[in-house]
Amino acid sequence: MPRLFTAIEIPEIVRAQLDLVRGNLPGAKWADVEDMHLTIRFFGDIGNLEADELVSALARVDFDPFELKITGLGVFGGREPRALYAGIADAEPLNALQRASERAARAARLPPETRAFKPHITLARLKNTKPEMVARFLSGRPPLQAWPFTVDQFTLMSSRPGQGGGPYVREEHFHARPAWDAAQ
Repeated sequence: MPRLFTAIEIPEIVRAQLDLVRGNLPGAKWADVEDMHLTIRFFGDIGNLEADELVSALARVDFDPFELKITGLGVFGGREPRALYAGIADAEPLNALQRASERAARAARLPPETRAFKPHITLARLKNTKPEMVARFLSGRPPLQAWPFTVDQFTLMSSRPGQGGGPYVREEHFHARPAWDAAQ
């Protein structure tokens, strides 16, 4: 039973820029640079039949290449911080790709996603990290400088069954329409 999700893989140069954020933050388990990605839709542990139907539905997703820009750092969890992330600027093509992933999930008879889509790249998972430590860490950092990048494919990835986390396996790649086709 694979544990699947769709994601945008981050170019190596941008991952290297994001890796510069690493620092002394108690309780932080930093993401491996090669595993950094932007999750579009998490599907969870699903059966092989549903996985095959999902791949078929994802293969029909039609999208044009688009650009993404990282906006800065943020934290999920409020008073109990659980993740440090790089935020992504709002981009309608990304939102459309997320909606298409949701439609593919429905076509494979998977339950709907109940959480709002908040595009981000997880940089570290936090455990027993006090909010004031996170605030001090963030205030001591220079502004995040990362180059915008073009998205011309998305990937169906799998993680270890039942627990998530890397290393991730790239199961399938789904490409955007060629630029010359999109211009017509």
